[in-house]
Amino acid sequence: MLEEGNNVYEIQDLEKRSPVIGSSLENEKKVAASETFTATSEDDQQYIVESSEATKLSWFHKFFASLNAETKGVEPVTEDEKTDDSILNAASMWFSANMVIASYALGALGPMVFGLNFGQSVLVIIFFNIMGLIFVAFFSVFGAELGLRQMILSRYLVGNVTARIFSLINVIACVGWGIVNTSVSAQLLNMVNEGSGHVCPIWAGCLIIIGGTVLVTFFGYSVIHAYEKWSWVPNFAVFLVIIAQLSRSGKFKGGEWVGGATTAGSVLSFGSSIFGFAAGWTTYAADYTVYMPKSTNKYKIFFSLVAGLAFPLFFTMILGAASAMAALNDPTWKAYYDKNAMGGVIYAILVPNSLNGFGQFCCVLLALSTIANNIPNMYTVALSAQALWAPLAKIPRVVWTMAGNAATLGISIPATYYFDGFMENFMDSIGYYLAIYIAISCSEHFFYRRSFSAYNIDDWDNWEHLPIGIAGTAALIVGAFGVALGMCQTYWVGEIGRLIGKYGGDIGFELGASWAFIIYNILRPLELKYFGR
Repeated sequence: MLEEGNNVYEIQDLEKRSPVIGSSLENEKKVAASETFTATSEDDQQYIVESSEATKLSWFHKFFASLNAETKGVEPVTEDEKTDDSILNAASMWFSANMVIASYALGALGPMVFGLNFGQSVLVIIFFNIMGLIFVAFFSVFGAELGLRQMILSRYLVGNVTARIFSLINVIACVGWGIVNTSVSAQLLNMVNEGSGHVCPIWAGCLIIIGGTVLVTFFGYSVIHAYEKWSWVPNFAVFLVIIAQLSRSGKFKGGEWVGGATTAGSVLSFGSSIFGFAAGWTTYAADYTVYMPKSTNKYKIFFSLVAGLAFPLFFTMILGAASAMAALNDPTWKAYYDKNAMGGVIYAILVPNSLNGFGQFCCVLLALSTIANNIPNMYTVALSAQALWAPLAKIPRVVWTMAGNAATLGISIPATYYFDGFMENFMDSIGYYLAIYIAISCSEHFFYRRSFSAYNIDDWDNWEHLPIGIAGTAALIVGAFGVALGMCQTYWVGEIGRLIGKYGGDIGFELGASWAFIIYNILRPLELKYFGR
């Protein structure tokens, strides 16, 4: 130990320090802004001298590393650390995350909420999913090419200041969607054995879902990909059982085709929900490909991601729409829906006068599918928090992941009892930022950078070299006004949105993206001219 004034330092022999693969302790200490310098002894041997703050931080990270948890945070992933060369890992990540009850329930909104028939619902599901998922696949390529997490990459794409704003929104979105998803699954678990008097309490259901999420997200990238590679299997099997029982019931009817302004408004509103769900992973995308080598074929990454996203989204949402059509034709099933939403419909299809005990087992499996959907939320929430502000990057990823899960658990229990409707409405509103983010990011890449060589990775945390974000912030604000004018929700209908059909139509995404696109491309050339970055 070495004392200098009021500071205490620990001396470590350079030759005795060996790098820990994946932990990047050296970078994490730099992020912590700890005082570190080299010293030379009388015998000319070199030492690293670190402040006690860095020593404590190092011990903290070493503790998590000893548990085989990923300790790397938001700093760039070096080529030496890129050991994930599996295209299947990238594709299966989103395959499992979307083969879940949440996407199934979303597909049901077409018939149940917007009054569309089955055919119309299918067309909307396919078209708007494609519109949304291509951006997730596109930005996944950036992770392998640049080794940057999505919110760090955003500093180059939307500007440094604007990226911090999006990081904050992303933190809220990650926790918020975790709450909504957990509440839905807890309600389904609560229905199992409801006639026996021995049911799973709501709080216990939330605890089960969050507990499973913690077990996976604690360990990080490798364990997440290992889990997501296979977690789709039981979920897919249960959905096949639902198809079989739905077919046997004979209750499905496609419905009549109608047109007009009101139908157009319903198509736009349903499409807005579909787009928001499919594109929802855009601000997470690069986080799950950063350990892939730069040499990985970019077209393989893109098209494997498109396939890995498209199949589960199409499959579950179309099945959800079919189940909703059947529920509309049966008063008993509709009563289950009115009481417990699509969780009630699943129960109605699988349990009473159907598969009974085995059906309840299937309900449990499907409720647990939410873990696969929550995992990306709880992994990315940590990286978004670290990207928000440099001092927050001192706190290890594992701690942020645990904090995100704790917040989700703490809010999901009362939310399920008292304000689940408010949470769903709130998250629908949060989702509009995706269109603005996409419009700004794609403008920057295609119009101003044009190639990956225009991204200097060394500038990832350099305020002097990164774009300031004047154009990005202005585009975000103006885009938000466009969203407010075009949205059509139960709690707010914009002045433009209300003009479409009898009940209005949601064009918040379209107006938000287009207005942000225009403002950004007016101001960005000026920002480059006067600030040069």
